[in-house]
Amino acid sequence: MRFSTAAAVGLLAVAGAAAVAPIPPAAVERVYSTGAYPVFQRVLTPISNGAPFALIDLLIVAAAAWLIYFALAVRRLFRRGEKARVQRIVAWAVLPAAALYLAFLALWGFNYRRLPLEDKLAFDAAAVTPQAVRSLAAAAVSRANALHDVAHAAGWADEGMRLEAAFAAAARDAGASGTTVPGRPRRTLLDWYFRSAAVAGMTDPFFLETLVASDLLPFERPFVIAHEWSHLAGFADEGEANFVGWLTCVRGAAPAQYSGWLSLYAELIGGLSRRDRQEAAARLAAGPREDLRALADRLTRNVNPAISTAGWRVYDRYLKANRVEDGAASYARVVRLALGTELGRRVTAQQER
Repeated sequence: MRFSTAAAVGLLAVAGAAAVAPIPPAAVERVYSTGAYPVFQRVLTPISNGAPFALIDLLIVAAAAWLIYFALAVRRLFRRGEKARVQRIVAWAVLPAAALYLAFLALWGFNYRRLPLEDKLAFDAAAVTPQAVRSLAAAAVSRANALHDVAHAAGWADEGMRLEAAFAAAARDAGASGTTVPGRPRRTLLDWYFRSAAVAGMTDPFFLETLVASDLLPFERPFVIAHEWSHLAGFADEGEANFVGWLTCVRGAAPAQYSGWLSLYAELIGGLSRRDRQEAAARLAAGPREDLRALADRLTRNVNPAISTAGWRVYDRYLKANRVEDGAASYARVVRLALGTELGRRVTAQQER
């Protein structure tokens, strides 16, 4: 057996074991999420922040070059004997894929297996009721109405946020370990896909950088960036990142608060009955309604339905493969966390004063 084939088989075995190993979430939380991972993050994110372009683009270009080389090599191998063909295909296909998967787990992916926030914060499932959802939706409408004019008057220059201090406090309250280095928001070669698939942003799991879609409207950006920073803090679950992102925004300046409440409103209305949804929408003032209409127009203008459907289906399977049972539906967990945790209820009460 050639060394390259042996290495591929060995890496495949290690990657397979890492994928299915029943590691206790408490151990992941202690050893990785609050131990090793914050060290990686505080090293890698400053490096990616200082780069003149998104570092993941280097990985994309390298992967594209490898795929072209692989396709040409496979074509040549079909002209050779069966043994040589199988050995080289295994070595060339499995070795990079297994190595990339192990790098993903080590640099960020194990955060999917940490303890859920419900187990770390004071969570009361009995507080998550239809009436509570209606009340929180009413609060979101009230805050969006009150903040619209002042937020738009202040504008979104310099991201309209200055969110670093608010993010540090929110991440700490949610159980993040140490200081998380915020990522510099930037564009990527994936931007065409983001716009076509209705993806607002992404956290690069290899270089731990913050990527945002170029077509986001100004009032969307604070929440999207706070959401991605939450991923950098180790909150891999989308609903948890939504929760920490919301906590960040509502502790920021008026433009960020507006962004956070409007985003939470969008999540809340999906859990309301048709009648309650119509009543909540009717209470929105003209300004927030116009912003939501502009957001819908942006999606209609830029999103390719086929690409979006396929992309979100793949992402749903990706999340479930990483042990997120709700898949893409996990985004809505922000509502449970905002209502069921003492932290969420306290922040809401403070905002309503």
